[in-house]
Amino acid sequence: MGVVQLLRWQWDGYQRYHQSRANLVLHILVVPLFLAGNILLVVALARAWWLTALVSLAAMVVSVALQGRGHGREAMPPEPFTGPANAVGRIFLEQWVTFPRFVLSGGWWRALRNASAR
Repeated sequence: MGVVQLLRWQWDGYQRYHQSRANLVLHILVVPLFLAGNILLVVALARAWWLTALVSLAAMVVSVALQGRGHGREAMPPEPFTGPANAVGRIFLEQWVTFPRFVLSGGWWRALRNASAR
């Protein structure tokens, strides 16, 4: 699946996989952690700041792990990854494109207002 198709697929199902209040709140808190860690990792690698690179990588891993736990609270779990490339592509596209689009479009706020307490 190409990037455009993957983005379309993610967006089409996004609301369905993000209905739990706890998961929505978790995402709004930890997606920025992933983004900051991602940016800092690039800077740290470019400047050979190895400890900073490890810390930023850890921030990204923690963010993804917490989001995974949040998805465990959903009535409908996300589709399983089909392989390593699919996992990396889906994670990065969700963090950088799909979730910010969800927030900026008002989808996050609407989902939070209608959220289950699960």
